[in-house]
Amino acid sequence: MGFRSDLLICTTLECETKEEMLAAIHRAKEEGANLVELCIDSISFSHISEVEGLLRQRTLPSIVSFRSNLRRGRGCSSKKTGLQVLRLAVELDVEFVQVEFEMAKEEVITELMSRRSNSKIIISNYINNGGGGGTLCKEKLGNIAILLQSTGADVIQLVVDVAYITDVAPLFHLLVHSQVPLIVRAVGDRGLISQLLGPKYGAIVVWGSLGDKPELGLPPLRSIAQVYNLEFINPDTKVFGVISNPVGHSKGPLLHNPAFRHTGYNGIYVPLLVDNIKEFFRVYSSSDFAGFSVGIPHKEAAVGCCDEVDPFAKSIGAVNTIIRRPTDGKLIGYNTDCHACITAIEEALRERQIINGQASHTSPIAGKLFVLIGAGGAGRAMAFGAKSKGARVVIFNRNFERAKALASAVSGEALPYECLDTYCPEKGMILANASAVGMQPNADQTPVPKEALKSYELVFDAVYTPRNTRLLQEAAEIGAIVVSGVEMFIRQALGQFKLFTGGLAPEDFMRKTVLEKF
Repeated sequence: MGFRSDLLICTTLECETKEEMLAAIHRAKEEGANLVELCIDSISFSHISEVEGLLRQRTLPSIVSFRSNLRRGRGCSSKKTGLQVLRLAVELDVEFVQVEFEMAKEEVITELMSRRSNSKIIISNYINNGGGGGTLCKEKLGNIAILLQSTGADVIQLVVDVAYITDVAPLFHLLVHSQVPLIVRAVGDRGLISQLLGPKYGAIVVWGSLGDKPELGLPPLRSIAQVYNLEFINPDTKVFGVISNPVGHSKGPLLHNPAFRHTGYNGIYVPLLVDNIKEFFRVYSSSDFAGFSVGIPHKEAAVGCCDEVDPFAKSIGAVNTIIRRPTDGKLIGYNTDCHACITAIEEALRERQIINGQASHTSPIAGKLFVLIGAGGAGRAMAFGAKSKGARVVIFNRNFERAKALASAVSGEALPYECLDTYCPEKGMILANASAVGMQPNADQTPVPKEALKSYELVFDAVYTPRNTRLLQEAAEIGAIVVSGVEMFIRQALGQFKLFTGGLAPEDFMRKTVLEKF
């Protein structure tokens, strides 16, 4: 993988004073930015000399912008002041001077081009996608780009409001086919991949957010270099990612990206906030989109998106891994959740058996009452796995019909969710939480009160954010064996990585990475 020394990593700075702006530039530099956009319209200044002082004292290459139609009433937001600022930036040889398309109609660009010696002129246009949903087609975007290009600017920028992750695809097409340097940004949480995958399609600038100012659709500056290593991304990089909604909690990128680098595999793993999984696969059908983890709530719907499904995953009715087969482009579905969860529980029980001198060759789950909370994709995997090991499965789910359907599939029993707190037919049961109860940001919640945990020998929680959930803390306090969702996460990720790369997963490295970073 070749290193791209020309990739510019930028962040937008909005500050009320010159001193705050200089401090923000310093922070941006520390976090890995090598370019900053200075939004002069955000600063309150009484005289243009204050702006001149800022531009002379800046310590990073900069884009100077003045958005006259935004933030009215804050700072000096007139077009006259804006033009004064842009002229000054050109005279001071600031690296980039950004002009809004609305201002460019007033022959501003011609004047700035005639005054400049080294500054590059960017013309920028914001496009409200009218609710998204694919309404912004490649042709319309291309026509807008041609219109911007006709102004004679050195660089053109399109900032597009997107409603769905599929709205980002035309931007990648535009990047590949642009005849002039092009900056694209998809605004909103569904637009994140416009930055993370931009370098694959020839992007010259990637935008990130400062650590203390997270922005929807922008990766944190530190993660651009430390997690994603975007300077190594090239046209041959294979794209992997986690399809989920929500997706912000996923730790997959923290694990798979370092593992790709460790093994020398040219891949990137990104969060994919997907609303409609079928539409996602219809739009992102290129062989470059090579493999996917599937999370909440898509694990069951994903089965219908696959051309072929592994027999065991098919019997479960849920897939958590999809591979695009290189030979024919077909989507193949697998389930690595089941093996990951069951082996983690078995090993924890065996350790206790060895300590008590009760080691056995049969599964320690066999014959036990396996109490499952949740009948979604992860719950289905656990139910089938427990059944295959000889456990008696009892299922609790808020939607009782779903619980009954899953219980029927594994010859188990479904009980009303309200009975969970008082359910205690015997001692030494296994409790497995496959619901999202207790996941950040609701880490104070638990699906089962502490008092009710006394009947369980082992408590497993599929939630891994936080690593030590309230359910696990309280289970440990009453003396139960506890198995963290982190252990399941590691095991299912190892299975996925092998499928992604067609090779072996670096188990020691991946386990160490998870335990250090989670």
